[in-house]
Amino acid sequence: MRHGISSIGDALREYMNKSRLKPRMMEVRIQENWEQLMGKTIARYTQNIQLIDGKLIITTNVAPLKQELNYAKEKIIKLVNEMLGEPVVREVIIN
Repeated sequence: MRHGISSIGDALREYMNKSRLKPRMMEVRIQENWEQLMGKTIARYTQNIQLIDGKLIITTNVAPLKQELNYAKEKIIKLVNEMLGEPVVREVIIN
């Protein structure tokens, strides 16, 4: 690679890291991989997943699942951040 010249892939990665679209893209990746991360049962009863300012907001109407997710917050943070390859999620909120 010559001085000042980068590959298209490198240029796109750099653009996305600086872009305001990055948080939304991370949210979509979490939503797409939610079943794989948490299992079919949890995914089936989870209505919504949002990522806002490092907070992963999980919405469910099933009270026992809310309780289970509250106990597993640290595990969820670890699993999601490992899947994303960077520490994006700092907090989990169960609604």
